[in-house]
Amino acid sequence: MILIETDNQKNTDDIHALTKAFFPREEVRITQCGDSGNGMSHPVIKPTNSGKSRKLVYKSDVGAMFEVDIPEDDRDELKRVVYNALSLYTGRTLPWGALTGIRPTRLARKRIEAGMNENEILADMKRCYFTSDEKILLSIEIAKREISLMQGMRGEGHYSLYVDIPFCPTRCLYCSFTSNAVGKDRSRVKAYLDALEKEIRACAGIMDGRLPDTVYVGGGTPTALLADELERLMRTLEYSFNIQKVGEITVEAGRPDSITAEKLSVLKASGVNRISVNPQTMNQKTLDLIGRRHTVEQVGEAYYLAREAGFDNINMDIILGLPGEDIEDVVRTVDRLSRLDPDSLTVHTLALKRASAMKDWIGREGMVEDNGTDQMMSAAGRGALSLGMHPYYLYRQKNMTGNLENTGYAKDGKYGLYNILINEEVQDILALGAGAISKTVDAGGNTRRSANFKEVNDYMDHVDQMIDRKRKLFDPGA
Repeated sequence: MILIETDNQKNTDDIHALTKAFFPREEVRITQCGDSGNGMSHPVIKPTNSGKSRKLVYKSDVGAMFEVDIPEDDRDELKRVVYNALSLYTGRTLPWGALTGIRPTRLARKRIEAGMNENEILADMKRCYFTSDEKILLSIEIAKREISLMQGMRGEGHYSLYVDIPFCPTRCLYCSFTSNAVGKDRSRVKAYLDALEKEIRACAGIMDGRLPDTVYVGGGTPTALLADELERLMRTLEYSFNIQKVGEITVEAGRPDSITAEKLSVLKASGVNRISVNPQTMNQKTLDLIGRRHTVEQVGEAYYLAREAGFDNINMDIILGLPGEDIEDVVRTVDRLSRLDPDSLTVHTLALKRASAMKDWIGREGMVEDNGTDQMMSAAGRGALSLGMHPYYLYRQKNMTGNLENTGYAKDGKYGLYNILINEEVQDILALGAGAISKTVDAGGNTRRSANFKEVNDYMDHVDQMIDRKRKLFDPGA
């Protein structure tokens, strides 16, 4: 364990994130000075006030190692100091440097919009964040593409609609989302849809006069619903929000074992024009281990069913860094998906969250969390490029294997616009269902949020309260 002692609680999230990036297998704790224990095997970071600056004293169980001073109120300088100190101690550098935020492309986009050229952005981001040339150039490429794709979809009057279906056929080992395994008793699903329908109809009234730019139905696994349940949901959305006029309607079909021809027919008839069929890996041993109760063959079967149903914009997701997988496994996955030729590929890096069963499982099994994930990312990227795809959105999460990122690749005309809009926070999001978070974005880029209850029972019991929250969020004067 790494213990971080501080007498100033400002920016402790940044200190924690950077320390965890250098020591991914260690537990990292932050406490007030004097509340720690002894016997630490890694540095103790102890900031103390020193005039107009704060002093960072790095200690180990053998005594002080080094000291540095940073300006009291300069967050970026604090991160640079912490990063440099930990880099010196470990002898390592990180691909994203001192960046701890989840949206690095926003930094590149703002610099582009400010008139900076590529060389200026490269120099500025290296100076500010110590980010590698490769990651900066990737951010710039994606930011340029995002700016082009977001034309006419920003500002007052524009919003996107998100609907959450928190049910899955089974719960995956790595999952930290609010999801519930669907069993034989579907009464809970019906009760949830009753509450969701109430929220949909009420919020359609709140947004009256505004048409969403994009609609995204996620989860969970929306196709864990039966065909008639899916039809009910999509009919409610169509009648409430007039979604047939929306340019992009995505349903994250997700699990191949939940996809049937009947469900695909329902989605197609409802105006859905983009779906996901997500294998996560094309290695059967790994699928069995992580609880994906389907076969590699079912992935291809679900994909071809979607093609036969008329879908010409199919996304597929993979996860890098799954336990037991190495670079050869990822190359095999990418090769098998390349033969299917999807329209877009989303490459996720495994993020080990405390709410996932996988974190405890890896600890018990003594497995290595980072088994060359940077090489896996390069292999996946090369596979996407060989299919004629381009990177178009990118985001990061806490505790990502290899301190890397999630990147979406797509062919021209097949970009997932909702992914860009939610990630870059440039327009309002009306989010409905358990765990969904709505937000508004003003002209200055400032956001306000309203979160729904995560647990299904809590959501159903308090749906009226959450409708009222959205009324206050989107119509403060009401």
